[in-house]
Amino acid sequence: MSTTADLITAIKRELKSAHMTYADLARAMGMAESSVKRMLAKGDMSLSRIDAICRALKLDFAELSRRVADAQPLVTELTPAQERAVVADKKLLLVAICVLSQWTTEQISATYRLGEAECVKYLAQLDRIGIIELRPLNRYRLKLAKTFRWRPHGPVMNFFREHALLDYFAGGFDGPGEGLMLVHGSVSRTLAPLFLERLQRVAQDFAQQHQTDQKLAEKDREGYTLVLAMRSWEFEAFTHLRR
Repeated sequence: MSTTADLITAIKRELKSAHMTYADLARAMGMAESSVKRMLAKGDMSLSRIDAICRALKLDFAELSRRVADAQPLVTELTPAQERAVVADKKLLLVAICVLSQWTTEQISATYRLGEAECVKYLAQLDRIGIIELRPLNRYRLKLAKTFRWRPHGPVMNFFREHALLDYFAGGFDGPGEGLMLVHGSVSRTLAPLFLERLQRVAQDFAQQHQTDQKLAEKDREGYTLVLAMRSWEFEAFTHLRR
């Protein structure tokens, strides 16, 4: 949630962007400069004062609020309670996955058996959970960082382990742009984290390309799911054969 401090910070940022001094703002509001400085220092102002500041900046309050929201730190990981809320309803989970891919309400309704009103209902739930900020005309801002990941042992990953993992690996991985590689080896413990960093960079490249290609026509894009993993592991059947 944004705070009064965030609002003051946003106002100061807008003043700087507009090349306005406290003296300029004071003249526009019909106040003494010292009063304006004190008001912004304490963060104690009425809605009418905020409206007056917005008029001086030629900015409406909705836009100022949006900029405050845009400046909030992005989420890198949800809480267990937030993840439980997502997986409690399969349709909500579906919409959550769609917004992670930056789908519009129209795209979701055209692809799945979800009406517009139902989509908006689930978008509102994702807004309450903290994944998106729902905006007018059913648009939204994703509040997740590019480095966002589901909790490794959280409700969402547990759900996919139980219900989706076998389905995913049952595929042939022999279509265009598909592949499955299984590589086993023993490497230095000091080098293992470096390989993991490379995998993370591949994941970030994939996510960035997804964002870039949203400007392409839908017919020129295909949905892919990239799974990257690395762990110290031995097949259980082999473990039973150890001396």
